[in-house]
Amino acid sequence: MTATPLNIAQDLIRCRSVTPDEGGALSYMQVMLEAAGFTCHRLPFSDESTPDVDNLYARLGEGTPHLCFAGHTDVVPPGNEADWAHPPFEAQIEDGWLHGRGAADMKGNIACFVVAALDHLARTGDAFPGSISFLITGDEEGPAINGTRKVLQWMGENGHTPDHCIVGEPSCSEVVGDTIRIGRRGSLSGHLTVTGIQGHTAYPDLANNPVPGMLGILNSFMAEPLDDGTPHFSPSNLQISTIDVGNTATNVIPAKLSAGFNIRFNANHTAESLMDILTKKANTALEGTGLEHQISFLPSSPCFVTEPGPLVDVMTDAVKQETQQTPDLSTGGGTSDARFVKDYCPVLEFGLVNKTIHQVDERIEVNDLETLTRIYQAFIERYFTAFK
Repeated sequence: MTATPLNIAQDLIRCRSVTPDEGGALSYMQVMLEAAGFTCHRLPFSDESTPDVDNLYARLGEGTPHLCFAGHTDVVPPGNEADWAHPPFEAQIEDGWLHGRGAADMKGNIACFVVAALDHLARTGDAFPGSISFLITGDEEGPAINGTRKVLQWMGENGHTPDHCIVGEPSCSEVVGDTIRIGRRGSLSGHLTVTGIQGHTAYPDLANNPVPGMLGILNSFMAEPLDDGTPHFSPSNLQISTIDVGNTATNVIPAKLSAGFNIRFNANHTAESLMDILTKKANTALEGTGLEHQISFLPSSPCFVTEPGPLVDVMTDAVKQETQQTPDLSTGGGTSDARFVKDYCPVLEFGLVNKTIHQVDERIEVNDLETLTRIYQAFIERYFTAFK
């Protein structure tokens, strides 16, 4: 039976590959791709204090141009499965919608680019120029340490660095084809603790309340915009995600409190420059208070953009051909594994509609699978003409 994007998507959804478990999804992909002539490599990686992760790299062809499709078969947990209208791992269809965890993020996208690639190979046969590869990780929804990052390093060390890459993340907002993501904002998270002297609320002179100090720091963080944006990016923004005193009594001045925050930043900043800005603001806000503070930062994700050019043009033209619409070029949204790929080659993100990702009752329209497959098919054909 000829593989269709729908039946591949259903088969993948039925693999219970909740990160970091492979759940049979990579094995399913390997069997299918090896049958089509791809050379496959299973690449399990380990690291201290993180789960072991299995990955798959598959390539057909040895020459250039080398086009890589990247994605992930791991999914976030479904939550309370009783809350789902359709069981999250049964891939049921109702009223033209395919339901299941990973339908949009991103097993449906993988199904589409696999079918598109196999169709191109079936039509070109021995005349196929260059190479097509697939980088499929099981660690995108997890710590992202033992997945794409390490697979790319392995690819570089073994002569598999691609010329261009398409990450099949669900990029579109309302309809398939409305958005191509040409980059992502950077992300920096931090944790702030302010320490004072605990005491009775009736005797504030015998204590030193850290709460006003914390509020002063957070106000200084948010008092002025970080920037006004750039041609490809919206303004950077800082959001307070949590404030915790851990105090169960209303008549006790706490000894300390903590806060968490996250910044989504554009090309006006680096993680290092933002760390410096926030550290100086915190120091200034507590001058003369007698309070102490500690600020720490988690590993950050960089800001990046693939400038409009031939690769963007090829995808834009493919979208126009199949949908008669001109896609927006966006750098919005969260982070993705494209942040690792950009260190090796130009990269775009393009895929299904993202309205229901990570939600209960995640779903996609069945017709969208066919539309996305046609766009990928048009893109592949144009790609090997444009970059030969």
